[in-house]
Amino acid sequence: MTTLNNLKLITSARNKSISPIVHRRNKLISKLDEQLQIATSKRDGTLFAPKRIKIYTDNATGERKSIETTKLLKEWYWTNEVGKLNLSVRYGSAVLPLNKKGNNAIECANTDDLINTLTQLKVIVANGELDDAITSVSRATRSAFNK
Repeated sequence: MTTLNNLKLITSARNKSISPIVHRRNKLISKLDEQLQIATSKRDGTLFAPKRIKIYTDNATGERKSIETTKLLKEWYWTNEVGKLNLSVRYGSAVLPLNKKGNNAIECANTDDLINTLTQLKVIVANGELDDAITSVSRATRSAFNK
């Protein structure tokens, strides 16, 4: 019991729900992580193939089964006419506007610059600087389902 006395004990209740804004931030950060891993593997010449569990019903037996498949990911960046990389930030299928002027892409000189930009974007999203853009895109997507 003496080692328990060395710990800082408190009374706390766990928050069972997370705010929608924080949930959206976390979702975008996880997608930025995937893009960062794609860019890093492309730079290093390795293969990045994340796995996911797919659940399906077998037609012959009617039994539900699970299978591990590779997750299909699209790159958020492309090469422009002058050979530089353009990066757009996506939330779902929509491209996020990055400022009030409506700019929707970031120009990167090379793959290393792209990796640095993705790392900076993760910090920017975690700080909440893109919350307005994420919320507006999320509302537009939600309203499209209510038609």
